[in-house]
Amino acid sequence: MKIAFSFILLWTIAITSFSQTASNSKPNIIYIFADDMGYGDVGCYGQQKIETPNIDALAKSGMRFTQHYAFPVCAPSRYLLMTGIHSGKAYIRGNDEWEERGDVWNFKTMESNPFLEGQRPIPDSTLTIAEVLKGQGYTTGLIGKWGLGSPFTNGTPNKQGFDYFYGFICQRQDHTYYSGHLWENENRVPLNNKIVDPQITFPKNLDPLDEKNYEVYQQKDYAPDFLIKAALNFIDKNSDKPFFLYYPSPLPHVSLQAPEKWVDYYHQKFGDEQPYLGGSYFPCRYPRATYAAMISTLDEQVGQLVQELKKKGVYENTIIMFCSDNGPSFGGVGVDGPFFNSGGPFKSETGWGKGFVHEGGIREPFIVSWPGKVKAGSTSDMISATIDMMPTFCDLLHIAAPKGIDGISILPEITGKKQEQQHPYLYFEYPEYGGQQAVRMGNWKGVILNIKKDNNTTMQLYDLSKDIQEQQDVANEHPDIVKKMQNIMKKEHHTPEVSTFLMPAIEE
Repeated sequence: MKIAFSFILLWTIAITSFSQTASNSKPNIIYIFADDMGYGDVGCYGQQKIETPNIDALAKSGMRFTQHYAFPVCAPSRYLLMTGIHSGKAYIRGNDEWEERGDVWNFKTMESNPFLEGQRPIPDSTLTIAEVLKGQGYTTGLIGKWGLGSPFTNGTPNKQGFDYFYGFICQRQDHTYYSGHLWENENRVPLNNKIVDPQITFPKNLDPLDEKNYEVYQQKDYAPDFLIKAALNFIDKNSDKPFFLYYPSPLPHVSLQAPEKWVDYYHQKFGDEQPYLGGSYFPCRYPRATYAAMISTLDEQVGQLVQELKKKGVYENTIIMFCSDNGPSFGGVGVDGPFFNSGGPFKSETGWGKGFVHEGGIREPFIVSWPGKVKAGSTSDMISATIDMMPTFCDLLHIAAPKGIDGISILPEITGKKQEQQHPYLYFEYPEYGGQQAVRMGNWKGVILNIKKDNNTTMQLYDLSKDIQEQQDVANEHPDIVKKMQNIMKKEHHTPEVSTFLMPAIEE
């Protein structure tokens, strides 16, 4: 009986060990999503003024993509990432603040009434990356900015596949980094800050060059400090099993607010500058230094995440992805994109960066690091997009991708194998900023602007191999390409479920 018992014990230990090994063999996934960071805002993509050593280290240890696409603005960009569905079929196609609820832009009212927080919620039927990974045994966490739902609806992170959520449900709230609260799962967590509407102008009776007059715009609890602590804690608690950490940082979205140490560092580096006096967002004494400081704060956090992975012994078994949700912000809000060359090789000033389907608004930095699996220091010029993450993760786990999605797996490209599947084209539609459509097909880029404003359906055509800044419209010279793109636009546009996103000129 002792022999039999010993055999059973050894067999049980062996089975348990095998199960743990099989479980741990699944790689952890960390997806970092910056907010309003331009293609050229990172050192490894050509940035000269802002220092990003930790993000650059990811590129040095992994693969840097040069033709990766997201979307012009926050909420739909996050929807595309989470679902793998392109914007012509997406439920969320713009920043819909669900204003029929009431005064959603009043920060004090929103603080007292959580029903006014958040954006139009995605339906309960939505299948997200988190739900897919959770079904494969992953512990799923979202720490940062959500933007796809409201409290007490089916659009909250915990009802969309995330085991743990900490951060901003509402993307309006992170217009100040000194918010009144954050959310932990379905509960509000108070912060030690006063509620101040960020849409204020610097008082005319005060000296705008005296930095003491800006102290009122800095408070006690800086939200990004709490977000990184929660992320590190999530890794610490879940490092013994496969986890997915989605880290959509609010940085460097305006308002311009950053830790003093980094602002001082860049103030000394850049020298004196003219202040931003507010209006749309909080005034800022040193806007250039503060913007750089926000990016360096995010970069510092990337370094902390990597160090925590190494501390827990799971760095080699973790895929880290870094991207941005859209191009750099436009003028009038304190951000000086031209000073930093935030668009890199693309035009990114107002009308070309955030909010527009031009390259500066949708082509993003994308880095993948996975020690031993991704070739260190490699570069890919494959045309890819955030909608590719869903099928890529499914491919990684050897499961079928959900039906009806539009992305493709880029896992072969990431791991240095032959990438058989390519996008024949990428389609974009955006009903805001006048209404826009775009198609990327090989080197060709077709763009239609002002669809809602002027009922315009005339396409501009650019050859990106010769005209990366989209300055020379060659539509008249290539009617065959224009016709192909028009057919693609007609095929890929589906009438939106939400009337806010309708563009009558292209509805059948």
